[in-house]
Amino acid sequence: MAKTEPEVGPGGYTVRTLNNQLTEMGVAQVIIGIPKETCPGETRVAFTPANVAVMKKKPGIRVLIEQGAGDAAGYPDADYVSAGAELKDRVAIFAESEIVLQVQTPGSSGSHGDADLGALKEGQILIGMMDPLANPSFASTLAEHKVTGVALELVPRITRAQAMDVLSSMAMIAGYKAVLMASVSSNRMFPMNMTAAGTLNASRVFIMGVGVAGLQACSTAKRLGAIVEAYDVRPAAREQILSVGAKPVELDLDTSAAEGTGGYAKAQGEDFLKRQRELMTEVVKQMDVIITTAAVPGAKSPILVTADMVKAMKPGAVIVDLAAERGGNCELTRAGETIVEHGVTIIGPVNVPSSVAFHASQMYGKNMENLLNLMIDKEGQLNLDMEDEIFQNTVIAHQGDVPQKRMRELLNLPPLAEPQAEANA
Repeated sequence: MAKTEPEVGPGGYTVRTLNNQLTEMGVAQVIIGIPKETCPGETRVAFTPANVAVMKKKPGIRVLIEQGAGDAAGYPDADYVSAGAELKDRVAIFAESEIVLQVQTPGSSGSHGDADLGALKEGQILIGMMDPLANPSFASTLAEHKVTGVALELVPRITRAQAMDVLSSMAMIAGYKAVLMASVSSNRMFPMNMTAAGTLNASRVFIMGVGVAGLQACSTAKRLGAIVEAYDVRPAAREQILSVGAKPVELDLDTSAAEGTGGYAKAQGEDFLKRQRELMTEVVKQMDVIITTAAVPGAKSPILVTADMVKAMKPGAVIVDLAAERGGNCELTRAGETIVEHGVTIIGPVNVPSSVAFHASQMYGKNMENLLNLMIDKEGQLNLDMEDEIFQNTVIAHQGDVPQKRMRELLNLPPLAEPQAEANA
């Protein structure tokens, strides 16, 4: 029995035979580089000293870190050196590294990443957040540069990949911090207090969208003593809401088709959203704090709180819109600003995880470390196994082409050739 050679796709390979060139060449030493983040407001670092120490246990691994890369997150250069990293300038990081780790790559940092894009060299592997669904052209750009791009936002939501799920890690931090933002801006205390001067009623906090961020917001507000209610369009969310001590708000809506792939909410039609807003108005007018977290990957955030709903809310109420970067769940939200409309404070934070940079970097770095452990074996050899579901989903550019199926669809590229079945000689 002999194998028929698989049909060659547009980039000179098929999905099954897409293997890392460095492994084929027998590279004995893998050099990992961590440059300092340059996107305004980004205080995280892609790798912490603890992550460096783990990678240094593999034979032949070198880790290069730009001077001051971890300062803003609370990780000084001395800690990196103690863990085994080498301090380098930015030019050396990009010139010497086989793998470059970033939080915000040029794909997600806009024009602020232009210099880094120009510094990338052919055959390098770039790993980080790339905003691939909203910015699919970045995959083509990396392919043109013959750079391998691994977009962490596309880590599949499967059990084996949970430890690499950057979006969930950062969403947990954002949900926590959103409640603190609301508590600081509110003119009410969260817990009930019985005092000699009278009883202070607990604040009513309403969470809209209970993915990872929403559930963390529920549990944080509950710990602060608030009365917490929550709503999500996905029917499966009800049990999750109850599990964190919140009360589910149920609307008379058909939500049977509300959940998309990977557990994310699916975009809904305007008729559904209009009916949802009508029913929700009576709920929001009773609340002291509203935290919105509803996002659809790669799409504009749905409007859940209209201007009329804001007008109906209590004076002094607070809205924290965690979807501000994608247009916002509140019609009046302005990304990066705090405004007051109809007596309601509306906060539109951006890059919330960076406001908790130490722990955000710890979690991001661990996600990155777990991904690298899948990519680099115990002998320190690099192997980007494109038969692995995780890499099939996350690698958006490789060897001059775009291998990721969804990216190809967004870019209107033809599908890659599937491997042919074995045939008898």
